[in-house]
Amino acid sequence: FVLSPLRGPPAIHHTSHMNLTPERILQTGMAFWASKTLLSAVELELFTALAQQPGDLSSLQARLGLHSLSSRDFLDALVALGFLQRSDGVYQNTPETDLFLDKAKPSYIGGILEMANHRLYPFWGSLTTALRTGEPQNEIKQGEDLFAALYADPDRLREFLRAMSGVSRGANLAIASRFPWSNYKTCADIGTAQGDLVTQIALAHPHLRGTGFDLPEAGAVFNDY
Repeated sequence: FVLSPLRGPPAIHHTSHMNLTPERILQTGMAFWASKTLLSAVELELFTALAQQPGDLSSLQARLGLHSLSSRDFLDALVALGFLQRSDGVYQNTPETDLFLDKAKPSYIGGILEMANHRLYPFWGSLTTALRTGEPQNEIKQGEDLFAALYADPDRLREFLRAMSGVSRGANLAIASRFPWSNYKTCADIGTAQGDLVTQIALAHPHLRGTGFDLPEAGAVFNDY
């Protein structure tokens, strides 16, 4: 109810609760169920496997090393979430997951999801601690410099640079297509990570020569990409 601002004795207006539901609260509170299901699917390279060949439950258990206890629920959850399609017991990618989560395609954006799964997801479990103490909960918590720690480990560095490509892919494609590159011969990306921006520009405009600038440790990843 609310109190009326009119003069005289306050009038009480009752608001019906009949149309209120806890649905949005519960969906948000349990959203990590859906998030972790997708992140685990990316970690298992499920979408890459299905891009190569759709499969039924038993074949996917064998190909991905899934236990029979939970694999059907896992795959069906991905169907319910709209990340897989199932027809006559055969699972396959949706158009979106086939384009963006197949590691064999240049349109793959899963690098940011890989990092979210391995690095960011555990940190968010300490959010309440961070709010109460004001202390960081990432690598700095152990006295490490964030970027020094990332760049000191080749596997973590490669994952981080893949994440940068994944999160910037849409912007890189837009820059490659919408800027008047015909007026230029060269381009440079400062903080290039894997080099996706100059790669997308050069693919769209073969007359251009691109340079990526980053720390020396990124050189091998840049060259491989």
